[in-house]
Amino acid sequence: MAPELALQACKGRSLVQAARLASYSATTLIRAQLPDMSQQGEYELQKQYSTPRSLAFKALRFTGDNFVKSNVIVRLLQSEVDHVQKDDPALSAITPANYKFSYKGTSQIEGRVVHIYQLKPRQKRAGLFKGHIYLDAYTGSLVRAEGRMVKSPSFFVKKIEFVQDYADVNDFTFPVHIHSEAQARLVGRTIVDVYDRDYQPVAVREGGSSTPAL
Repeated sequence: MAPELALQACKGRSLVQAARLASYSATTLIRAQLPDMSQQGEYELQKQYSTPRSLAFKALRFTGDNFVKSNVIVRLLQSEVDHVQKDDPALSAITPANYKFSYKGTSQIEGRVVHIYQLKPRQKRAGLFKGHIYLDAYTGSLVRAEGRMVKSPSFFVKKIEFVQDYADVNDFTFPVHIHSEAQARLVGRTIVDVYDRDYQPVAVREGGSSTPAL
């Protein structure tokens, strides 16, 4: 698939997913480290999303330092819920309205041939990043996004860098792992890994009802 067609296919898949995804559940595992304080924590939760603006987490287990739980992981979860409930997804979508795209060639990620695009945000707005995306050269599916956030979501956090990997589940594309590193004003370096697995998507049927995606 030509680079321009892969970009079009990625945008088309995103639009279809926005229209057809009614809800999903997944298991989320968050590992957070504060190297400067020698503290860490691991939190496993059940995630439940329903269109258009409902996201909830149910705690399954936690191990580690409670300071990490309350000051890093719980704040991260709350920011994700707030983003779903309050923000316009179009303002942070990977689209020409938000980014300038420059094609940088092909590569491979875990055996998949991918097209590489450099992204430069058109505005310095929370939720946008400067970096690269990698699209499957045969399907246009989003495989990876990486870079640095151009605006911090919080006064207490700065210089957020991340690598996020995606996977196709039935007709949808979901994040499966994000590794991020940031500098926090009170606790120093913060390293967070979020793993999502066991996605159970539910698609919207014609006529408005829902059915598990096959």
